[in-house]
Amino acid sequence: MATPLEDAPPTLAQGRQLLLKREDAHELGAFKWRGALPSLERYRDAGASAVITASTGNHGAATAWAAQRTGLRAVVYVPDQASRAKLDLLEQLGAEVRPAGADVDEAKDAARAHAERDGLPFFEDGAEPAQFEGYASIGRELVEQLGEAPALTIVPVGNGALLIGVARGLGGGAALGVVSKGAPVMALSVEAGRPVECDVCETFADGLAVRVAVPLAVEELVELGTPFVQVSERAIAQALGAFASAGIRVEGSTGAGLAALSQAPTDGPVVLIVTGRNIDDALFRRAVEDPESFPD
Repeated sequence: MATPLEDAPPTLAQGRQLLLKREDAHELGAFKWRGALPSLERYRDAGASAVITASTGNHGAATAWAAQRTGLRAVVYVPDQASRAKLDLLEQLGAEVRPAGADVDEAKDAARAHAERDGLPFFEDGAEPAQFEGYASIGRELVEQLGEAPALTIVPVGNGALLIGVARGLGGGAALGVVSKGAPVMALSVEAGRPVECDVCETFADGLAVRVAVPLAVEELVELGTPFVQVSERAIAQALGAFASAGIRVEGSTGAGLAALSQAPTDGPVVLIVTGRNIDDALFRRAVEDPESFPD
């Protein structure tokens, strides 16, 4: 399904020509289904009966959703502090949920060990090439909907798979990756031209909360040459408030994209990927009502 592309409300556009690619319009409330379905179809066709993954929420939900459609069993490892809203969605979709570790990278270690022990595929978000092609459909849709590639597409970055796919689908159109200052590993790795060590992973935007870079994603992004910017947690929270004032509920990753708009190096049409809407109520209220409580 093609998701809507619409003009942003003037209060969000900051005097720019800003359009919103509404990936939040999908039934899962996020874009991840586009990468999960082709990946699980590949595992099924290779003879798998189940798939093991790790997620802060949206990737796990998409994996469970795709498992229902491919006849696979989905086991999703989650960090101990995973979003309650996203855990509820995982359970509704029939995933077997297993808490493990302080962050998604520790959850990955547990998931990987399970997969190796039982001889099952480990679906690592950002390390599955089928995801890149799935996300490329977003870039192709943008070109079809606009009649040409936008001047710039702003893409929030966790593990980098979304940015890789969108950049490919744009067919040469410019893209800008956005990370939180509290979780900069992908930006630092691309700048260095290789995965780097980074112990910092302190962001309330769980879709950006990556501590360990995925080598394949870094390799792809270095080759693409996509620039990155970093935004503060407070700026992300302020952006959530701006969306809320416009009547749109979004998660922190999308807020990061809007926070980067002032750094967008173009005066032409800019597209912001609205990655999703799944965020805990309490966290959303805090961001909207008290953005100053987040670090700048």
